[in-house]
Amino acid sequence: MKEILDLYENNKDSIEDFIKETLAANVDSLSNLKETNFKKLFDTFISLELLYVANKDSKKQTSPNIFKNKIDKSRIGESRDYLIKRVNNEDNSDTAFTAPYKSSATKNMCITMSKIEGDDIILMDFDLVKLLERLELIEVNSFFTNMTKTFYAVTGFSMVILSLFIILYAMYSFGSSLLSVHGMSIEAIFKPIIALTLGLAVFDLAKTVLEQEVFFKSYSKSSKLEVRTLTKFLITIIIALSIEALMVVFKIAIENYDKMINAFYLISGVSIFIIALSIFVYMTKKKK
Repeated sequence: MKEILDLYENNKDSIEDFIKETLAANVDSLSNLKETNFKKLFDTFISLELLYVANKDSKKQTSPNIFKNKIDKSRIGESRDYLIKRVNNEDNSDTAFTAPYKSSATKNMCITMSKIEGDDIILMDFDLVKLLERLELIEVNSFFTNMTKTFYAVTGFSMVILSLFIILYAMYSFGSSLLSVHGMSIEAIFKPIIALTLGLAVFDLAKTVLEQEVFFKSYSKSSKLEVRTLTKFLITIIIALSIEALMVVFKIAIENYDKMINAFYLISGVSIFIIALSIFVYMTKKKK
């Protein structure tokens, strides 16, 4: 979401000019559109998602919430003073805009344009993502976006469920060993730890996928997020492998000391993994 706000801030003047110029070119007076529930405005602006009217003096809403395909009368009479105060009107013109915020009515990030006509303040909410798309500042295909979002949601929640099963398995394994007649062993302690670490790695990956691709869609073209996600995941895997190597060392030292070379190979492999990750992190930071 940060990149959306950054895009807006970098192109704020162009966006506001686009809305004002489009409005001036297509509509003489907003008040004349009341009888048709401002249908012409919704046809003119694809990004317009909500419109309502407030009294200039009392700041109370005098019209219903007008959406493109429905009308909600439950908000009539509510005070809009809190929103009108957020309108940036430094030049004292009849048209002004708020900073981006999340709409309580649509749950989308939007900006509100206010226009004073007579005793009315007409407030229009514009979907920020659709507005940026209209100005070709971002590229969004609705069908592909929804399909991708669904796929990521299914995959992400599946990984969450699998990570939960891994954690439950680890607890079950430890409980079984604890109650076993053969007593506890080093392997019985380390294996649940490895399973828990892997469960944490899977959950962390699932959380990143859901955050960036489902709940807070990222439009950033920067590789910073991918590098951070990959690094975090690999560190968790290295921890799991290191615990496994430590368990192998203890097991071989107790039972088959002559096979200690195998533990050395495993620890060497983990060390190479750590060196490779260190070089990767260093190169990405140096590139930035």
